[in-house]
Amino acid sequence: MEDLTLLGAHVRLEPLQRSHAGRLAAASAAEPSLYRWTIVPQGIAEAASYIEAALAARDAGSTVPFAIVRQEDGAVIGSTRFFNLERWPWPEGHARYGRQDPDACEIGYTWLARSAIRTAANTEAKRLMLTHAFESWKVLRVCLHTDVRNLPSRAAIERIGGQFEGILRAHRMGTDYAPRDSARFSIVAEEWPELKRRLAQTA
Repeated sequence: MEDLTLLGAHVRLEPLQRSHAGRLAAASAAEPSLYRWTIVPQGIAEAASYIEAALAARDAGSTVPFAIVRQEDGAVIGSTRFFNLERWPWPEGHARYGRQDPDACEIGYTWLARSAIRTAANTEAKRLMLTHAFESWKVLRVCLHTDVRNLPSRAAIERIGGQFEGILRAHRMGTDYAPRDSARFSIVAEEWPELKRRLAQTA
């Protein structure tokens, strides 16, 4: 996948690299209890393994992982990624035939340091990713999932315009190593212009 950096006023999303391990570990160390329902690496060894898994998926073409960096001081304050990149088998002659970019994707694996929660960081990171997905890749749909028990995450997705579609039962492994139910949200291309306008008003 492309070597992609997304720049905003408050944060930049830069390609996740092995060199981020120590700073990712520091970002998650302040309050581990925040991450009850989200897989977040604790300590440098876990951060290194987390990055290796993300880079392997990137090299396989299924994900684009980022470190979230605060523009003000260059601190790493979390991570996020595009994943489940879908390329649909358009027939020859169709306007979308031969595309290299994804037709749909998911945004997830998002977590923030305690200091970045309830700041502009999450909304701006999502706005940057949605803008790239809909305007550069020209995807038709972006999905977001979260553990059904993670009420703050569900509220945050709804605030950025995600439309609740339902509950996927035993969808993924949870942080407690049991099958988790996931709340599924989506944004489709037709909704993006109005959603972009709304997000710009909150910038």
